[in-house]
Amino acid sequence: MIRLIDVHKSFGNQEVLKGINLHVKEGEKLVIIGPSGSGKSTLIRLMNYLEEPTSGQVYVHTHLMSHKRRAFINKIHSAMVFQQFNLYPHLTVMDNLTLGPRKLKKVPKREAEEIAMHYLKRVKLEHKANVYPATLSGGQQQRIAIARALTMQNRVLLFDEPTSALDPEMVQEVLEVMTGLSKEKNFTMVVVTHEMGFAREVADRVIFLDGGVILEEGTPEHFFKNPQNERCKAFLGKIIR
Repeated sequence: MIRLIDVHKSFGNQEVLKGINLHVKEGEKLVIIGPSGSGKSTLIRLMNYLEEPTSGQVYVHTHLMSHKRRAFINKIHSAMVFQQFNLYPHLTVMDNLTLGPRKLKKVPKREAEEIAMHYLKRVKLEHKANVYPATLSGGQQQRIAIARALTMQNRVLLFDEPTSALDPEMVQEVLEVMTGLSKEKNFTMVVVTHEMGFAREVADRVIFLDGGVILEEGTPEHFFKNPQNERCKAFLGKIIR
């Protein structure tokens, strides 16, 4: 579903990603972990061309990504959930959810609202359809952001540290929604996160990124019980108690 071939990314003189080769299979749940500044967010943003590689190639469902084609490819294949929710504050929850399907996919208003309500029920916030984002907690806003991504009805879901901006008591409500999604075979999910319990439970594969290089990858069982890379062992030793 997603392929990165010898992808490099630099910002000025700083090389953030150093020759990434990665293949995400259709239906796979991939979790990306690593220390801050390791290139995780840049890597996932390259998957939908919010960042363009300095060199290398990105494919989504056989389509070669380019600046000109990214809007079309993303429209039909992928949706993203960000750290900071990115909801439009001047629009109601319902309008936030229906904007993409109506503008990008030309879905009629009534049908778009039916789709939106379906996914609002999925995240248990159907009673918030007509309120504005500012009236919601951080956890509720992120669940709305997930519902908004789902309304595009694409098969690739990208999550860039979706719980990092939340208070601890709000994290679990978002992870529960994501865990439910992970059980559906028709979704391919790539998740950047520091939530190791979530990674253990939902991932088919985990990769450890540091210094712009993939240093370790494997199943959760391998990854958390018998990692081989010393840097990865040290990282996990600090965050898993």
